[in-house]
Amino acid sequence: MAQQLQITAARVDPALLDLPWEVPLEEWPTEVLAALPRGISRHVVRFVRLSGRIIAVKEIGESVAYHEYEQLRSLGRLEAPAVQPLAVITGRSSPDGEELNSVLVTEHLQYSLPYRALFSQYMRPETAGRLIDALSVLLVRLHLLGFYWGDVSLSNTLFRRDAGALAAYLVDAETGELHPSLTPGQRGYDLDLARTNIIGELMDLQAGEMLDEDVDVIEVGNQIVERYESLWAELTREESFGSTERQRVTERINRLNDLGFDVGELTITTDVDGTTVSIQPKVVDAGHYHRQIMRLTGLDVQENQARRMLNDLESYRAETDRQNDDLTIVAHDWLDEVFNPTVQAVPRDLRRKLEPAEIFHEVLEHRWFISQQQARDVPMAEAVGSYVDKVLRHRPDERTFLDRDSVEMPAVDF
Repeated sequence: MAQQLQITAARVDPALLDLPWEVPLEEWPTEVLAALPRGISRHVVRFVRLSGRIIAVKEIGESVAYHEYEQLRSLGRLEAPAVQPLAVITGRSSPDGEELNSVLVTEHLQYSLPYRALFSQYMRPETAGRLIDALSVLLVRLHLLGFYWGDVSLSNTLFRRDAGALAAYLVDAETGELHPSLTPGQRGYDLDLARTNIIGELMDLQAGEMLDEDVDVIEVGNQIVERYESLWAELTREESFGSTERQRVTERINRLNDLGFDVGELTITTDVDGTTVSIQPKVVDAGHYHRQIMRLTGLDVQENQARRMLNDLESYRAETDRQNDDLTIVAHDWLDEVFNPTVQAVPRDLRRKLEPAEIFHEVLEHRWFISQQQARDVPMAEAVGSYVDKVLRHRPDERTFLDRDSVEMPAVDF
């Protein structure tokens, strides 16, 4: 008996019904595809334009599809950096009655870059460090939420620019499990797997001549362990000091803020005679600067982009002698007089290459560079024009940069 197509989704897009579900994903006609197939994947994955956006469709077993869909929905509710699930489609069959695998549909993450685009022949040594930093922050954030990944790798991660750094997003949650909290063993297994997979993936790049053979991939793999453990300790460790050093409570909170985390709950205890104070963060939430700029301007940007924008906002406040004005009002004026005019000065056809906040950051960087070079304070309008002609015009469009076979994948300057 022929199966009935079933779509499970929080909000069903009727256009999903127009896709050729009766055809194996590997044989989908090119006219419905947004890009070539991914170069590396355990499953068949296709990118499709649908209702003005791009979706990723992954062919997978029914139980795994439902599991991953629920895990991604849970991560979304916790505001974890992960792709957004859209639907699970089951009951597929070909015209001659052959059963076809179910699929998981997710939203393609705009402006995201696969690691293979970052590890190109133009890779600078510091790029590897930025990539490992981003992945270690992602892993710590997931572990703080109680999410055991079970398949940590560069291939299962996407990266977005973040004001000179990178922000990492989880894209594969097949083996993930959400718990109230993780044991040291669960965290250790994820971390060891991350190290092993990173080394293997970088070795593959070296074998394919996409990564310089002089790069010590073992050392790069070890960095994920060092950076994860350092960040985890700073976010969670208990710290004791004399009762006369109470300023260290503020110093600890400030250090966590500098790392991009807010303290949601802090435990403070004293010993019997009150001479020693111990503090331990119990709840820390990522996105310290992100939330500030969101509250002041309504802009939804990455953490380091937000930090850069807040610094520029403070400069604007000082230059306009408005230190005593309400910061919300100053931020509104900064948005109208600085941020928006800068982004809108970029020609519309080039503006989509990067996120607006990243364009703003790069314009500021470029303005500083040419001002130093020319030993004068280059006006913003002139800096924007120079940035557009010398930098942005030569960059690939990253809004819908999709993973391609290595031969066809353009190098991304970073």
